[in-house]
Amino acid sequence: MSYPIEGKCQCGQVSYQLKAAPQMVAACHCTECQKLATAPFSVTAMVKAEDIDFSGEMNEWSRPAESGNVNAAKFCPSCGNRIYHFDPNQPALIKLKLKPVNLEDDAIFEPKAHVWVREKVSWYTIPDGVKVFEGQP
Repeated sequence: MSYPIEGKCQCGQVSYQLKAAPQMVAACHCTECQKLATAPFSVTAMVKAEDIDFSGEMNEWSRPAESGNVNAAKFCPSCGNRIYHFDPNQPALIKLKLKPVNLEDDAIFEPKAHVWVREKVSWYTIPDGVKVFEGQP
């Protein structure tokens, strides 16, 4: 995979340029991520804030996390696509909500861990060989 790689929201108003590989890619099975993704889980890449550039206007939304931290999110005000999550107390780490489409090599976005599996839908089978966590690691 050569960098940078680019991604964008559904309408194209918000885009990002990822300049280095993610530190980790995880599938989150919590019910909040199921709502977000309208799927059995969401795929999130943890990246250093210094390794990604964003363009376009974004709105912000937040909620308290089970840990007591704040789970804040940036999203496109036009199409509503969630772009990334972050903890305001840890601004150096971005939790990029991936839209891995139109890439020559999408293997970089394959989850290496599955988290919050205690809330996993019953019919999804986690692949062999990945780390599994009942809650937040």
